[in-house]
Amino acid sequence: MNTSLSWIKAYVPDLDVAPAEYVDAMTLSGTKVEGFEDSGRDLENIYVGQIKSIEKHPDADKLIVCQVDIGKEELVQIVTGAQNVQTLDKIPVVLDGGRVACDHDGNRIEGGVKIKKGKLRGILSNGMMCSIQELGSTCEMYPEADPDGIYIFDEQAKIGDNAVTVLGLDDVNFEYEITSNRVDCFSVIGIAREAAATFGKKLVLPKIKQTGNQENADSFIKVQVEDTNKCSRYVARVVKNIKLAPSPRWMQRYLSSVGIRPINNIVDITNFVMEEMGQPMHSYDLDLVEDNKIVVKTAQDGESFITLDGQERKLNASTLMICDGTKMIGIAGIMGGQNSMITDEVKTVLLESACFDGTNIRLSSKKVGLRTDASGKFEKGLDPNTAMEAMNRACELIEELGVGEVVGGCIDIYPNPVGGNKVLFQPDKINALLGISIDEKTMLNYLKNVDLNYDEATNQVVIPSWRQDIHEMNDVAEEVARFYGYDKIPTTLPCGSATPGKTSKMRQLQIIAGQAARSNGFSQGMNYSFESPKVFDKLLISNDSPLRKTVVIQNPLGEDFSIMRTTSLNGMMTNLSTNYNRRNKNVRLFEFGNIYLPKSLPITELPTEIMELTLGMYGEGDFFELKGVVENILLNCGITQMPEYIANHELTFLHPGKSAVMKDQDTEIGFIGEVHPSVVNNYDLKGSVYIAVLHVPTLLERSSFQYKYKGIAKYPAVNRDLSLLVPRTMSAAQLEKLIEKSAGSFLEMVELFDLYEGNQVTQGYKSMAYSLLFRAKDKTLEETDITKAMEKIKKTLSEAGVELRQ
Repeated sequence: MNTSLSWIKAYVPDLDVAPAEYVDAMTLSGTKVEGFEDSGRDLENIYVGQIKSIEKHPDADKLIVCQVDIGKEELVQIVTGAQNVQTLDKIPVVLDGGRVACDHDGNRIEGGVKIKKGKLRGILSNGMMCSIQELGSTCEMYPEADPDGIYIFDEQAKIGDNAVTVLGLDDVNFEYEITSNRVDCFSVIGIAREAAATFGKKLVLPKIKQTGNQENADSFIKVQVEDTNKCSRYVARVVKNIKLAPSPRWMQRYLSSVGIRPINNIVDITNFVMEEMGQPMHSYDLDLVEDNKIVVKTAQDGESFITLDGQERKLNASTLMICDGTKMIGIAGIMGGQNSMITDEVKTVLLESACFDGTNIRLSSKKVGLRTDASGKFEKGLDPNTAMEAMNRACELIEELGVGEVVGGCIDIYPNPVGGNKVLFQPDKINALLGISIDEKTMLNYLKNVDLNYDEATNQVVIPSWRQDIHEMNDVAEEVARFYGYDKIPTTLPCGSATPGKTSKMRQLQIIAGQAARSNGFSQGMNYSFESPKVFDKLLISNDSPLRKTVVIQNPLGEDFSIMRTTSLNGMMTNLSTNYNRRNKNVRLFEFGNIYLPKSLPITELPTEIMELTLGMYGEGDFFELKGVVENILLNCGITQMPEYIANHELTFLHPGKSAVMKDQDTEIGFIGEVHPSVVNNYDLKGSVYIAVLHVPTLLERSSFQYKYKGIAKYPAVNRDLSLLVPRTMSAAQLEKLIEKSAGSFLEMVELFDLYEGNQVTQGYKSMAYSLLFRAKDKTLEETDITKAMEKIKKTLSEAGVELRQ
């Protein structure tokens, strides 16, 4: 919605504010202003001048020398190449030091184009005559202007006046963001009402006079509305003896200010009323209306209709049409037809002011592929009571401007009149809701300023029908709040008897695990849950893998988003690939995301959603560093029992010799490993890439956020080393488990510090050296305590085939 400041002042004459102040105040009172444009900001020192004489330039065939009267004692000499000026023409003149908005080609120049006096082929020129384009407008908005020449004023223009003011270019145009529930603000009067209430000024609305001769419209036209659900009101009047002409200058300027091109007096009046009152109107040539009859009904499927713009529109059974006795003549609420358009030969006009169903207009507009200013207003849902006011206003303007003779009476089909609403006035509740304390009289004054009157007998606020957004006490409280000032409402803490909320355990785990990952240099990423079926081939997943059993999207955006993911690996690999191809050397990423496993195929119930924590890295770091990050995350989540790492060759997307499944007893909590080189190559990566995936629900079952801290050890520790010959088939985890099982309660730490496989070691064995740390909580350990524990360890290892290395 756009309005000009001059049009608003037509209804709020005492309004005297700067544009920036207007924007701030209107926005704070609830009518949000997106911005404004001062059309006269780059126009300076421009006057109405009259050409007193014209002479040919002595040294240039295409230049003339003009003596121009601008209301001062001396004439101003101006040299120009314009071919459309004559003696006694009144033209806009910019003097030395002045500015125009655009260059000669009509291109707007920020800050304007400064004009300086100078010589043209040796003859002094003290200024410049202006075209309408140089003044920042167009011939579309000023149809009387010569597109290739100087703008020429009519005879009423006064010499010496400010040309910018005379042309109406010293205006400010505001752009508003109006919410759909404030239908009344889709009109200049609606905005003016808000401005008057905001600034405490008096609103002066036009007083509409009765119009019409002694004849009756019933004798000229009959109206039948077949679908009263889609057309709640239809008002028609007749105007005869039409005299088509340009509309008056003031009306053209108002229409131009909101981007509507002036056409002729009849069309301009209907457009003017539409913008002024928010009620679209339409005019038909009555002589082209067959049988002098209007029928409002829906079209039939497959019918077509040619609109005013010459385009053929396809219709369906829901499209509401305006028809005469034999044919369709307009698409209701959208656009009229070529077969009833106003031409220069028009003698009698049928004026239409109706209220159509907003939803139907929106759908019909989309169906026929045509959205107009009228449909844009209708689709918001207009007040049917405005239809008659708009008709009377249009007829008043027709008579005042001498456009034609208005026939008395009108056709008004209004089977179900709509009345205003009433809301109980509850000042105490309003104050309590807003957290303020103002008296009833002040509240009622705020409401009265926007035509919300108070019925003292029933203690109710009377809501006019055009305020379709007010239904209950809270809506009335909003009216009080916005004129009291949102900025004046104090900040208060919420109060209530509800129990305080807290973060869920799942969310706690996500926060803590995420913090642990970040502390280890990982950054969080996010990926879509939709994927392509091709990812399984990229990940080398076998054809019989259950991961290929997916939920298929019924209406996908495309093949690349056609299934719900069953593994989070593709998203992580894609992210790592993107970073690698952008030449990021060392990348560490993590993601919390769901996978979707169908319970059965075809789908009969919702799939199982499992959240996974996926970690991926390349560059600095290796398998063991990622393993350390995983264990650090587990410790931060309160999981003190580290998982067992079991080599697994079934994970085809991981390196067969550098991958493992992580298990806690018999429950798998995830997997870790280096990505298979072929998969790395499929994602345009190079080098080693490492991945770890943790099943979050399984972690959640084992996590605890009840942290218990132990005191610093009081007694000294004792170190012992073990050098062992271990069968190559035995993993370090298995060996450490044997040591921990047999060492007793004094063992505090087991640490591998050497691993060797080579010619000096018996074939089928490997050399492993461990450092063991013993400590007691309540005493200093004696040698017998350590010897006893070491003997048990050696015996257990010997039984498992592990030998002491001499």
